[in-house]
Amino acid sequence: MKKNDKLELIATNRRAKFDYEIFDTYIAGIELKGPEIKSIRQRHVNINSAFVKIENGEAFIYGMQINPYKFNTSIILDPFRKRKLLLNKNEIKKIESQIEKKGFTIIVLELFLKNGWAKLKIAIAKGKKKYNKKEYLKERDIKRETKREIGM
Repeated sequence: MKKNDKLELIATNRRAKFDYEIFDTYIAGIELKGPEIKSIRQRHVNINSAFVKIENGEAFIYGMQINPYKFNTSIILDPFRKRKLLLNKNEIKKIESQIEKKGFTIIVLELFLKNGWAKLKIAIAKGKKKYNKKEYLKERDIKRETKREIGM
């Protein structure tokens, strides 16, 4: 990204890094209709249950909720409809080859505006096991305690 790019974080999937082990990340545009971008700018969006599927050489996002724009009078859209992601063919082929491995999936990490355009940060990820989550919590508690002791 360039220095003068204006970034505005809209939504994050905070559970993603806890539930998944992240391997590779990509930035993708979203194909939106009419008033959806206005709802995004007002932060009426939820990406916590969103995931990405590749169908016929195109990437689509499912489970992303964009609530209807309050002042919309023309188009009534389903808040949970599937939306096309804007990635180039080489990126889609690379992602497709990575998720063919067992247990890998494509998740959404964050939604942001870059120079007024809605972008998604997606990641190739693998679900963590329950014991991995416990280890993560233990490590986090140890780090927190050491910071507390050093600070006092």
